[in-house]
Amino acid sequence: MLKTFFVYILASKRNGTLYIGLTNDLVRRVYEHKIEVHKGFTKSYHVQMLVYYEVFENIDAAIVREKQLKKWNRQWKLRLIEEHNPKWKDLYNEDGSISDLPQS
Repeated sequence: MLKTFFVYILASKRNGTLYIGLTNDLVRRVYEHKIEVHKGFTKSYHVQMLVYYEVFENIDAAIVREKQLKKWNRQWKLRLIEEHNPKWKDLYNEDGSISDLPQS
């Protein structure tokens, strides 16, 4: 059985505070951020909008990418979001589904 992993970026608002994470269940994890179930950074700064994500079938590749993105400077991260989601649309839908990244 093939597992899927996600590296994702959340934002508090357009050009706001950013958070990069890794999960094997994007819907569940973003929902947890939205209802602020865990104490920590995202709860303190109300970082809840899913603005970017990447899909991986290999956990090692996902971990490498997460670490890479976390090392990037802020401008590179903003450019990545802008290239794939120029309107900063929240990709987490009210029905609990995840939208595809908009085509730029």
